[in-house]
Amino acid sequence: MNKQKTKAQKDLEDQRIEREYSKDMKSCLIKFHVPKEIALDANSIAVAGTFNEWNQDSHQLEKLKNGDFRLDVVLEPDKEYEFRYIVDGTRWVNAHNADRYYWSDYSNCDNSVIET
Repeated sequence: MNKQKTKAQKDLEDQRIEREYSKDMKSCLIKFHVPKEIALDANSIAVAGTFNEWNQDSHQLEKLKNGDFRLDVVLEPDKEYEFRYIVDGTRWVNAHNADRYYWSDYSNCDNSVIET
């Protein structure tokens, strides 16, 4: 497999995860989006994190016709949430566009972080 990144992959790394706040600012809609250029040949992608007690099954992204994956999740604002994507049920990966990354001694790797 070619490890060199395409221009499209490099451009996507600069995009932040989209957020929409409710008018009363009591909730934040997070729009998880994994573009096909990042997803490559994945059949399924889920997201697990501190917001769902690292449940691998509860938040499956929908695979769109164009090959992108997408899921909207409502979270509490003014918090930080650690998360990772699970690709095809076995491979845990970080978001290409997380706000930052925190080291986890439990999993011995970085976790993606999103701020709401």
